Amino acid sequence: MSQTFVIAQGGGPTAVINQTMVGAALEARRRHPGCRVLGARHGVRGVRDGDFVDLSQRSEEELRRIAATPSAALGSTRDKPDAAYCELILKGLKSAGADAFIYIGGNDTAGTQAILADASGGDIAFVHAPKTIDNDLEENDHTPGFISAAEFVAGAFLSVDLDFRALPGIYAGIVMGRHAGFLTAASAAWRLDEDSGPHLIYVPERPFERARFVDDVKSTMGRHGRCIIAISEGISSASGRSMVEELVPADMLERDAHGNVRLSGTDLGQAIERILADDLKGTRARVDTFGYLPRGNIGMISAVDAQEAFDAGVFAVDAAARGGGSVALQEEGGKTVIRLVPLSAVAGKTRHIPANFLDPNESRLSPDGHAYLDRLLPRKFEPGKPFV
Repeated sequence: MSQTFVIAQGGGPTAVINQTMVGAALEARRRHPGCRVLGARHGVRGVRDGDFVDLSQRSEEELRRIAATPSAALGSTRDKPDAAYCELILKGLKSAGADAFIYIGGNDTAGTQAILADASGGDIAFVHAPKTIDNDLEENDHTPGFISAAEFVAGAFLSVDLDFRALPGIYAGIVMGRHAGFLTAASAAWRLDEDSGPHLIYVPERPFERARFVDDVKSTMGRHGRCIIAISEGISSASGRSMVEELVPADMLERDAHGNVRLSGTDLGQAIERILADDLKGTRARVDTFGYLPRGNIGMISAVDAQEAFDAGVFAVDAAARGGGSVALQEEGGKTVIRLVPLSAVAGKTRHIPANFLDPNESRLSPDGHAYLDRLLPRKFEPGKPFV
């Protein structure tokens, strides 16, 4: 009897999540000739509803074109299944005759797989394949999707710094990252030199204080004549509440179906604009919210990121043969290696920027933080040093 693999994609799309899906589909077909590979539309919702694409019947040429395409080709979902929902997912998997379920996503996706594995009784292998631009999965040195998004952010801030050398002022860019600031930190990866922006970096790992922020900006303006700032959308106050909640009136806050405050809109940017307008009057200032732009930009797909994402999908098929678990990208001797770790080591956990990556006294990265980015994000551009 031939094997049946079910593959789904969860959470926010990335530039390379389809590489993982296709890597898993092609490897399953290579290892198990005659197997069925079913892609569930819109994550576990498709599993629940029996809504599948038969990837066994798609040509390798078509699949490889999909692999090189940003976003989630199967469709995604942010559903966070409870026990009752998981029963329906299990029912859907059994109806499909699934021997293995490979779910590509972040820590919530790993959490879903852990719940399903516990409830299944061992009849199905549950595999979590990593994906997130936030780079916040435990057991991982970095995650598929991060490098491509980080290169977008690094290039954007390099360009903005050059722009504001010509016409000085204050620039703040709001970058995605609810609980971890890796993507915001990437803004500093391609600085020209110590005089270059971003001059200030604010991440969720450190409390954001308005008074210190204003002092930081004034000091930077005095030193450089301009100030480039990178801010994570998930920055929080000393109380632990997100700054969106602190700075935006309660009646203007937007929340998702799970009660989470929506961070990806323009609320925080507008709040930062008000701070700059109130406390640094008369200074040219611009605040941009990057939003989804770095997440799946077709012009900034990293070849390394794409290959690692594909390899993670290939490894997921091997992980299924070993009974399931979470696929992790780890670092060994300066190289990326892929290993299998328990679902419980990743599920529902958040990896934060290590304390030694941040300067202990200033709102910037430490040498260790720069070294991490140098390893993952080699410079793509070597612009000339402006005369101003």
